[in-house]
Amino acid sequence: MRMSGNTIFIPGATSGIGLALAERFHAAGNTVIVGGRRRHLLDEIAAAHPGIDAVEIDTADAASIAAACADVIARHPDLDVVIAMAGIMRAEDWTHPDGFVSSAEQIVTTNVLGPIRLIGALIEHLRAQPDATIMTVSSGLAFAPLRATPSYNASKAAIHMLSESLRLQLAGTSVRIVELEPPAVATDLMPGQRQSPIAMPLAEFVDEVMSILEAEPDVTEVQVERVKYLRYGEQRGDYADVVATLNATDPHA
Repeated sequence: MRMSGNTIFIPGATSGIGLALAERFHAAGNTVIVGGRRRHLLDEIAAAHPGIDAVEIDTADAASIAAACADVIARHPDLDVVIAMAGIMRAEDWTHPDGFVSSAEQIVTTNVLGPIRLIGALIEHLRAQPDATIMTVSSGLAFAPLRATPSYNASKAAIHMLSESLRLQLAGTSVRIVELEPPAVATDLMPGQRQSPIAMPLAEFVDEVMSILEAEPDVTEVQVERVKYLRYGEQRGDYADVVATLNATDPHA
């Protein structure tokens, strides 16, 4: 993936990792379009960062995704990168249905169907570009489960395998699949996560991500050092210890 000269659409970029990446990519010389549900936040971002475009999109709604993608393509016909950033994470209690069914449905809709629908709306356009990138966003929890968040863990494992599969299907085309695998990062994804002592500072995370992308333009999995403990537990043979350590430090347990 080139570091500049791209036109990048980032749904889920009104806060957290998405917004931080939008700011960094814009500063690096890319055209950036941020997407989100809340118009006032989009307006604030556009006002604070002249040159960043903004579009309303609800990644839990198929019609909204289709309309937003059509709008982005019409306004930015050279669109060549999409980062499927939008996602939700919730603690659940799977000992009774009231504790998880509704939450699980919402998580799957946003975290799994959202990227699928987004790719569906853009794949033909991206394939027509000489060099294009789809960046998916999984998690260290795709590889080691957090007890409190079963549906989130499963949704991110699905994104990992989707990324692996799409990379096979799109081999030989102009579209690259890059999977971003964050550890816990100090954002508002979960209550208290921004203040958590075990969460990686947001600026530090984005700095490392941008350094990886610059140093390894053909990278397929973007892994900061902090996520490798979770990512490679099975490969190292200490998976059980990784899971135990992860859950021993979970404030939501």
